[in-house]
Amino acid sequence: MSKKKYRYNPQSLSYEEVSIGWSARILRFLLWIAPSLVTGIVLAFLFSRRLDSPREKLLKREIELYKTEMHRLNQDLDLVDRALKDMEKRDEDLYRVALYADEFPKELRIMGVGGSDRYSYLDGYTNSELLKRTSDRMDQVERMLHSQSLSFKELIDLAKNKEKMLSSIPAIQPVKNKHLKQMASGFGYRIDPIYKTRRMHTGMDFTARVGTPVYATGDGVVEDLENSGWGYGKCIVINHGYGYKTRYAHLSAFKVKSGQRIKRGELIGLVGNTGKSTGPHLHYEVEKGGKKVNPIHYYHSDLTPDQYEKLIEMSQNSFKAFD
Repeated sequence: MSKKKYRYNPQSLSYEEVSIGWSARILRFLLWIAPSLVTGIVLAFLFSRRLDSPREKLLKREIELYKTEMHRLNQDLDLVDRALKDMEKRDEDLYRVALYADEFPKELRIMGVGGSDRYSYLDGYTNSELLKRTSDRMDQVERMLHSQSLSFKELIDLAKNKEKMLSSIPAIQPVKNKHLKQMASGFGYRIDPIYKTRRMHTGMDFTARVGTPVYATGDGVVEDLENSGWGYGKCIVINHGYGYKTRYAHLSAFKVKSGQRIKRGELIGLVGNTGKSTGPHLHYEVEKGGKKVNPIHYYHSDLTPDQYEKLIEMSQNSFKAFD
């Protein structure tokens, strides 16, 4: 039972019962409960900030797991990157050397993709930088794998044709040792016999009698038969394929025709003294990839180690060319 309240009326000199309306009662109730409501709201806010819900806890655990896995993936990518670089080095320094292959184009090894905004779709996340870095690493590894697969495909094709390739590469002397008087001059700077100036001698001179047989040093096709009153004089150019060509100059006669297929060791011409020559000899050149190289490196199939060392010594001791 609610208590009744009275108020003294000085005019009537009596106590009168105080009547409280509903609006006043509601206002009193609200004033009474307001501190509790405010305290509850503040506590709820604080707890919501400091304490995660079960779903939030689960999501945070998943995010941390993803971050850990991302870091582990980057470590694995480091290992893959090192393995691919090692494979690339063996490709260039071993496989391509063994198969006489040209260097794999650098532009294919560093193929680029996309632009600076390639990973812009990953912006705005808590771990955006980690995601972008990992995606970039994945793309790099993919490009390296693709370029290495192209290189290996080329090497496999070369390996399948290795027997044909090895028979085509110049590998013997164009004049047999028994027919040589001496080797007149090697590859390098020599004194020109006519102009008496120091000039680059791009081949090797083998002195022999006029009419001495000259042999093809590798399988190939006769690309050109030159016949000039100066320069190389009577000259044969053989295209061996695989980037190799050989030239046989100052001949006295041809024993082959233009376009003819020839085998290593086949007679192609006779030593002479034609063109810009100061004595009977054969001027022999080897060209690889459009560049003239030292023929001394291409006599490994018909010389003993002692003969090869002697040939190198003779080529280095001569300072004058015959042409």
